[in-house]
Amino acid sequence: MPMDYFANDPRTHLERMLAGDLYIADDPEIARRQQQAVRLAARYQAAYAEDAGAARPLLAELLGSLGDEAHVRPPLYVDYGSNITIGARTFVNYHLTALDVAAITIGEDCQIGPNVQLLTPTHPLEPQPRRDRLEAARPITIGDNVWIGGGAIVLPGVTIGDNSVIGAGAVVTKDVPANVVALGNPARPVRNL
Repeated sequence: MPMDYFANDPRTHLERMLAGDLYIADDPEIARRQQQAVRLAARYQAAYAEDAGAARPLLAELLGSLGDEAHVRPPLYVDYGSNITIGARTFVNYHLTALDVAAITIGEDCQIGPNVQLLTPTHPLEPQPRRDRLEAARPITIGDNVWIGGGAIVLPGVTIGDNSVIGAGAVVTKDVPANVVALGNPARPVRNL
């Protein structure tokens, strides 16, 4: 007999997800929101190819918040988009994957290289709950004036401090303080700035 993980929890899976608790993603409202984000991201990419400035309202509609003069080159891949905040004057290069099950906050004046991944979802380590499709998420916070090199991966729950630099291809598994260069897998500070 399958385990009922939510026997005493009257909330919907969407409500559990938004609270940062374990949930199952096959909720119809979750699926609707994901499909809406896919449509908006595709429309943004198509419009950007014709006129980047004219495409900006579609990006603003997709994201939770878009700062003045922030620029995102498509394609952009998101779960929902609505949980992403991008600060003023931040530049995001091609192929950002931002799985925003939990909040993703990108500060002002950041530079995000191509093929960066910001991944908030987590899954249980135990085999059966993972087989039963349980997941949760932890937020990612990127301070102001952070440069994330191409291909870097930032994992759930990580905060990167102001002015820090993350080397290309780094895998950021833990918080990075302000004003450092962090490199490698797992990323470690190698010098102060």
